[in-house]
Amino acid sequence: MPTQAKTLAALARHDENHQGPSMRDVPLYPLRFDPILKQLIWGGRRLETILRKPLGAGTRYAESWEIADHRDDVSQVAEGPLKGVSLRDLIQTRGNELLGQHLGPASQFPLLVKYIDAHQVLSVQVHPDDAKGKLLANDNGKTEAWVIIHAEPGSLIYAGLNPGVTRPEFAEALKTGQVEPLLHRFEAKPGDCIMIPAGTVHAIGAGVVLAEIQQMSDATFRVYDWGRVGTDGRPRPLHLAEALESTNYAAGPVDPLNPTAIPIAGGTREPLARCPYFALERLRLNGPTTVGSHDRFTILLGLAGDTEIRTGETADLLGFGQTRLLPSSLGECQLVPRGESVVLTCVVP
Repeated sequence: MPTQAKTLAALARHDENHQGPSMRDVPLYPLRFDPILKQLIWGGRRLETILRKPLGAGTRYAESWEIADHRDDVSQVAEGPLKGVSLRDLIQTRGNELLGQHLGPASQFPLLVKYIDAHQVLSVQVHPDDAKGKLLANDNGKTEAWVIIHAEPGSLIYAGLNPGVTRPEFAEALKTGQVEPLLHRFEAKPGDCIMIPAGTVHAIGAGVVLAEIQQMSDATFRVYDWGRVGTDGRPRPLHLAEALESTNYAAGPVDPLNPTAIPIAGGTREPLARCPYFALERLRLNGPTTVGSHDRFTILLGLAGDTEIRTGETADLLGFGQTRLLPSSLGECQLVPRGESVVLTCVVP
């Protein structure tokens, strides 16, 4: 039995014999959570065929929420001695160890991590900033970033309004349904990273699979749905007044970021999207490197290949399409690719 498995099995036996507070004494480890699967009208099955997520029956699996602490959607630890413990419970009972002193006490995990399968084009939508999120949706604001994993030929990303589009012009387009001509667009390509600040009108085109990192929020205002009807045969609701109020008309078009690869031990790192809520970097590895810090948590997403996460004498395998949360209490961890791998890292700046 591998060293990590022995350690976790021993801790699990300890917890069976010592219920209650003893769970707080279990050392934290790289945490994998059970995915929260969302079936929506525009989803498909590529979360399974591409990302290897085990899906049930049905053909409209749209999102896999990998790390979530939003209302009734709360992640649960998938394995190890903390299996079944919710992320919300960990925040409440072991927040300092999990989050780190950089963030301080918190009542909610700050980020939502998900994979998206846009089998059909998503609705054209906009997310509010923090102030408008509280006012219009009783939720946090929603700034997000995408990293494209797969794109069918000709798939599009719609990101931002064309230059010079004003609020009156946008309002008229909402009334007439002529929204698409106002949208900036480009062909989706695997590896692209796109930053979508709150207030940016956007849509993910059909044929795209991507990873999304965002504020912990589900505040979404739908402005156009391509003439589509829902499962009940009726058009899905639009949120035109809220969208007009939330849109940043000065922002203009959004294009993919153009990162520069920086040599590091074991490969290269590419700084990607960065904002007050999160900072992303892509690591392309052919040898060992280190990640993590005692002052904040780190999120890892496996974008290609297999990577061992080594913490002390234990090792955990991060595969393609998987996600791990490294608690701050772990400090620096070593990433060791099996051959070559690509890992997306995320921290709160």
